[in-house]
Amino acid sequence: MARKQYLVTGMSCEHCAASITEEVSRVPRVNEVDVDVTAGSVSVGGTDLDDGLLRAAIVEAGYEVAEAVAA
Repeated sequence: MARKQYLVTGMSCEHCAASITEEVSRVPRVNEVDVDVTAGSVSVGGTDLDDGLLRAAIVEAGYEVAEAVAA
């Protein structure tokens, strides 16, 4: 399983985590989403993950992707 990890700005609570998890889970081939509000990170597991779709899902949830980091 491939993993991608992003630093995300604007998250402050569990509602933020739930919103991101819901949107990112809709992206094709995503099997797992882990959101760490304290660290400001989102880790995604799946197969053949599309970086553009993952970033768009985070933005759709109302947050900004600061940068992608090595997973």
